[in-house]
Amino acid sequence: MAYRFQKIDSKKEIDLFHEFPFSIYRDYPKWIPPFRFEVENVFNSEKNSFFDGGICERYLMYQREKLVARFALMNHPEKDTALSPKMGGLGFLEMIDDQSVADEVIRFAKMWHKKHNYSAFRGPVNFGQNMNYWGLLVENFDEPPIYGMLYHPPYYKKLIENTGAEKLDDHWSYKRDFAEPIPERMVRITDRIESRPDVSTRPIDMKNLKTDAESIRIIYNQAWRHQDISEREDEFTELTSEATQQMVQDLKRIMIPESIQLAFVNGEPASFSVSIPDLNEISAETGGKLNWWHIPKLMRFKHRVMHLRTMVFGTLPKYRKLGLEALVFVRGIQMTHQAAPTLEYLEGAWVSEKNWLMQRSLEALGCVHHKTHRTYRWDVDN
Repeated sequence: MAYRFQKIDSKKEIDLFHEFPFSIYRDYPKWIPPFRFEVENVFNSEKNSFFDGGICERYLMYQREKLVARFALMNHPEKDTALSPKMGGLGFLEMIDDQSVADEVIRFAKMWHKKHNYSAFRGPVNFGQNMNYWGLLVENFDEPPIYGMLYHPPYYKKLIENTGAEKLDDHWSYKRDFAEPIPERMVRITDRIESRPDVSTRPIDMKNLKTDAESIRIIYNQAWRHQDISEREDEFTELTSEATQQMVQDLKRIMIPESIQLAFVNGEPASFSVSIPDLNEISAETGGKLNWWHIPKLMRFKHRVMHLRTMVFGTLPKYRKLGLEALVFVRGIQMTHQAAPTLEYLEGAWVSEKNWLMQRSLEALGCVHHKTHRTYRWDVDN
């Protein structure tokens, strides 16, 4: 079967890249398209710092004149050396249910990576931080994706694994219903922690966003640069002040301040947890678009939001094992549910299957593992 690959360069081809998934998911009502502008930001060299030293190219795949797949190929020689062996990436893959299509996508990806002197690659991945658009959904196809997470048809797993892919790692999503009471033991523990004279907590200060965002950035960079679990992937990209401030400005319209908690020890910012409203609820209504006439809908969103996603958290290494992580999480649940009573559940995504410490902590807080996203590896010479 003859296939043709078209590197995406024109606006028409970009439109096809975004329109193609709608034909795939017409029979999968739980799918929600990610915001088009956010996906485009991934491929914008002026907005994505990974282009500083990295390469990312998008392709459309045709069988005669029929579009049968789309995907992106990427590498960053400096950042990829954190992996052994150094691995490039395959991402944003969508394809029809045809094994020969999957085989040809992987064959093309192997040739592309070999040309760039890579002996292996992984996927599905994002050309950026792994908190968004990363991994193949392999468990729980009965619920819609939370903001930033991907949904896939069940047949993708079979097609991909039949190409000779090997499992690289799994990441779990945890869910907690707001109607479920916090375990009394955790309430007692966190109340005791906060009763210490040197410990305090509060929501993000909307009047001092710049200062609080910088505190979160500092904690994050320290926490994720010095991790406790040796089995975690040895990948870390430092958050810059510019990126953090831009993120805050982008989100401040829909923030529920109570869902972003900071803990202090002797007045020093020590721990944080950031959760945001599930913007996929808006994307589901707009078909992945966000135009000026959707702004009023966005402004009213936090007053009717049903789901919350925990995006990121962290504690300064010197303050670990004080229970601050549990404290900010519990206070976030308690205060957010009061501020936004329409909320039904919280989903915390991206817990490594190797991170048993975080798994136990979340389970102690009443969270349950309910989704799995898997990353695969391919060797170029196989």
